Amino acid sequence: MATVALLGTFDTKGEEFAWLRNRLREAGVDVVAIDVGSFSDSALADVHSDDVLRAAGADPRALREHRDRGEMMTAMGRGAAVVVRQLFAEGRVHGLLAMGGSGGSSVAAPAMQALPVGVPKLLVSTMASGDVQPYVGEVDATLMYSVVDVAGINSVSEAVFGNAAAGIAGMARAYEQRVPSTDRKPLVGLTMFGVTTPAADEARERLTDLGYEVLVFHATGTGGRAMEKLVESGLLAGVCDLTTTELCDDLVGGVLSAGPSRLEIAGRLGVPQVVSVGALDMVNFGPRETVPAQFEGRNLFVHNPSVTLMRTTPAEMAELGRRIAAKLAAATGPTALFLPLRGVSAIDVDGGPFRDVAADAALFDALRSGLAGSGVSIYELDVAINDAGFGAAAAEALHAFIKGVPA
Repeated sequence: MATVALLGTFDTKGEEFAWLRNRLREAGVDVVAIDVGSFSDSALADVHSDDVLRAAGADPRALREHRDRGEMMTAMGRGAAVVVRQLFAEGRVHGLLAMGGSGGSSVAAPAMQALPVGVPKLLVSTMASGDVQPYVGEVDATLMYSVVDVAGINSVSEAVFGNAAAGIAGMARAYEQRVPSTDRKPLVGLTMFGVTTPAADEARERLTDLGYEVLVFHATGTGGRAMEKLVESGLLAGVCDLTTTELCDDLVGGVLSAGPSRLEIAGRLGVPQVVSVGALDMVNFGPRETVPAQFEGRNLFVHNPSVTLMRTTPAEMAELGRRIAAKLAAATGPTALFLPLRGVSAIDVDGGPFRDVAADAALFDALRSGLAGSGVSIYELDVAINDAGFGAAAAEALHAFIKGVPA
């Protein structure tokens, strides 16, 4: 029987969650009720708030005596993620339904993001009509605006909450009944940017010919994080990470950063990866007038009315090389680095506005130095990244890794 994890603050919303539990059961699913209320010990709960706090490594009694709401909510979120992940790993739940205001939603977010992509997850929230990125993260969470506050059952909340219960029940039943395909092609991730599209297209076509289903991710911050979330979920057989430009924005302060841990998850989990330096020549900003004042005088290129690019300097490229080398050298799985010696993007070529041989050389030198003595294979091709053959060569190296043949 499909089972839904029902997560919320039972101390303040006990009536509403009891009502939801009944609706879920009427919809034909079982329920595991998880209480994340700060000061409750509800009889409704299957997993009590003390259990959630202990799962976070916290002392429930000390936290309650301290009475710091922010600290409590943070610990509850951590613990909820551990509990939900464990229930899913044990095959005990097939979906997650959470409900709350700003506090309850902030606790639910880590739990939703702890579940793999494809597992149904639904949050009914007063916060769902604004910026939902903190709640969704990089997973396929569904958010439903509660319209009215989560405060009692009335004619409006009954309709909204009832739809939520019916929706997650249907999704959980479908997930529980889904039969894994035995003939599905292995999935690989591939990163691209507008200025690395030809290389990515060539790699995608070659990987498709080799028998893979290729998922392409636009390296806009959320794209890199989404790909790595799929790696973490165990869904990708390998990664063809041609476009690592998000690291530039993390280093310099652009608008498309994927965070400082970008390019680490595949290596940490031992997933085969082929990496390149696509679009490391640029930092991304919005319209020209939004470029911070400290960057006036730098080499700026208006890509379109909404995007302004800034050329990375030799010093920045050297630091990027050091950071990438450290990440790749720490990888536990097969890893290769492909270097396009005649340009790392469509505008870093002879005659292009970002061509800077000295800056590229600083990047390449730092990578060579940082990877010396490591197990990472370095392939240096005397072409620009978008020249014919580069993307295909990277694809073939990844295929060799996945098949267990040295690249």
